[in-house]
Amino acid sequence: MLRGVRDDDLPVMRRWRNHPRVRAASFTTHEIGAGEHARWWAAVRADPAKRVLIYDHGGTAAGVVTYADLSAVSACWGFYLDFDGLERSGTLLRAWIGLERAAIDHAFGPLGLTTLRGSVLADNEPVRLLHRRFGFVEVGTYRRDVDGVARDVVAIELRKEDS
Repeated sequence: MLRGVRDDDLPVMRRWRNHPRVRAASFTTHEIGAGEHARWWAAVRADPAKRVLIYDHGGTAAGVVTYADLSAVSACWGFYLDFDGLERSGTLLRAWIGLERAAIDHAFGPLGLTTLRGSVLADNEPVRLLHRRFGFVEVGTYRRDVDGVARDVVAIELRKEDS
């Protein structure tokens, strides 16, 4: 369900990332231009501590999973979905659940990690709830600047033995 990014995925990835609902839940909320996206992708490809994968749902590209700060035992992860396409097909919730399961399985399977970490805006209750349902534990809170505004953030963690 997770696969490597192909060059033809890049425009759609940027479109998904620029969706207003994705931007509102992100740590960077401005609309990302083509040049900024190209620079980000070049940096990701050159960084051995990062992985970006496409989530396929029902044979269709439907989301992006990112792993950062990748070490032999842990990584931080994040994701975003094709809200428009998944809502049109009536499969948003199933895809969201499928992406979370696939990301966890990939972290503890092919990546060989023992701990998966993440950060969620504190007011993003739907994502916090989904993470809890998959066994993530909220391990702390902190404040972070999000485009000039201090926001509360919740740190989450899942250990392989608890997944």
